[in-house]
Amino acid sequence: MDSELSNLGRSREPVSSLVLYHLFKWSVVSPVLHAYLRGRIYGCEHVPPIGPLLVVSNHASDFDPPILSCCVRRPVAYMAKEELFRVPVLKQAIKLYGAYPVKRGSADRSAIRSALSLLEEGWAVGVFLQGTRTPDARISDPKLGAALIAAKAKVPLLPVSLWGTEAIFKKGSLVPRPVPVTVRIGQVINPPNSTDRDELQAVTQKCATAIHALHDLGR
Repeated sequence: MDSELSNLGRSREPVSSLVLYHLFKWSVVSPVLHAYLRGRIYGCEHVPPIGPLLVVSNHASDFDPPILSCCVRRPVAYMAKEELFRVPVLKQAIKLYGAYPVKRGSADRSAIRSALSLLEEGWAVGVFLQGTRTPDARISDPKLGAALIAAKAKVPLLPVSLWGTEAIFKKGSLVPRPVPVTVRIGQVINPPNSTDRDELQAVTQKCATAIHALHDLGR
């Protein structure tokens, strides 16, 4: 695939993926978010409804991907550990939902190529800015991967703050706690003009700063 997506393909996700997204959203995710977690959502007006988009956020819980996708009102494709793609039926379901495989503990170039391919197909692709969960939901060590993908694809980045999700699961507990969760969506950030490291770092820091500013607003 070319280093840049000069000619974007579809303007939005496949119909089959949209149907699955809405079924899962309205039957499971939305009821849990609003009734059980007392979810609040701010900034939905900032989300481009169609077209390729890179959604970047903090990360503190396994609940984060479905919550975020629910709140931006469109499917968001995320990396998933490659082991899940060896499970019959589950493999087909998560692929339809936009998931793409990544090897544990590696900067998997095939995952980057998959993200670029999904963006070319009109998907919103989600990237956690630090790459892993953090216990306080802060981003102390933002990675350049999201900015690199945005630079190659020439697509905007959408900063999102997930507040409260770090408390959903207490250590050792198997049952999610009914803690309040707040999602704040910021304004889109232009992609880097090039893949120059300084440019990538500047945009990455801009995303982290925007997410922290949203997170600091609290509940």
